[in-house]
Amino acid sequence: MMNPAPSPTTRRRPGVLAAGAAVVTVVCWASAFVSIRSAGAAYSPGALALGRLLSAALVLGLICLVRREGVPPRPAWRGIAISGLLWFGVYMVVLNWGEQRVDAGTAALVVNIGPLLIALLGSRLLGDPMPPRLLAGMAVSFAGAVTVGLSMSGGGGSSVLGVALCLLAAMTYAAGVVAQKPALGAASALQVTTFGCLVGAVCCLPFAGQLVRDAAHAPLSATLNMVYLGVFPTALAFTTWAYALARTTASRMGATTYAVPALVVLMSWLALGEVPGSLTLAGGVLCLAGVAVSRSRARTARAAAPEPEPRSARVS
Repeated sequence: MMNPAPSPTTRRRPGVLAAGAAVVTVVCWASAFVSIRSAGAAYSPGALALGRLLSAALVLGLICLVRREGVPPRPAWRGIAISGLLWFGVYMVVLNWGEQRVDAGTAALVVNIGPLLIALLGSRLLGDPMPPRLLAGMAVSFAGAVTVGLSMSGGGGSSVLGVALCLLAAMTYAAGVVAQKPALGAASALQVTTFGCLVGAVCCLPFAGQLVRDAAHAPLSATLNMVYLGVFPTALAFTTWAYALARTTASRMGATTYAVPALVVLMSWLALGEVPGSLTLAGGVLCLAGVAVSRSRARTARAAAPEPEPRSARVS
């Protein structure tokens, strides 16, 4: 007896879930910028990264035990190790360090080179397609990120070292994403995120002594911000990112993160009472418009049959 053909609603469900996962990721990552600056006043860059990763590893480890997730298969370990070292480890330390030496606008501007690097590396190493809509959307979003960065810049609050650190953060972020993509073909999103987080935590263990010293003198609000960074922007958002990345290209996912500067502006407005200027709002609108263009598809693409789900779709 033949199985009935899946309905259009059933075929669209994985795409809807992936889009929802991308939204969760972007919102959590946007909130991280505010928390990093708050916690960074009491914690050194390495200590903050280690505390964040330990909090995330604890949450993810408990979830893995409940779901009875095993160790990732051998083919996934190369990507997990590289992304864990570069993205979970180096990226978090240098971003924390960079945000202590440059203003938020400059940091957002430099780090947003990352999606461009992801597109270039994804095309070169993974064979990701570069459709005109994706390129056009990235160009619009990058223009918006530049506008937001310049409008929020404190003028004189930046240093050469701070800019270099943010540039290094963008490079390690891009390399980590591209390395993570093949691992998601052999392991689940939860496995890749959990063990990548553990690799990053191990790399940051030299900062354990500093973490203990900082925690002894840090105010409760800073410590809570560090734990928040571990639970939501790391444990939750990195998992939803991996889930969505397994179902689309690295280039398209990278372009989605251009919505972060716009959300940072909105969150600063609502949470901190920092009213954005007209130039900042215009840049935020450009960021969101570019993401919409990059995520859109031509009519012929919409009518085409969906690709089969990857192996990682079996566990989210």
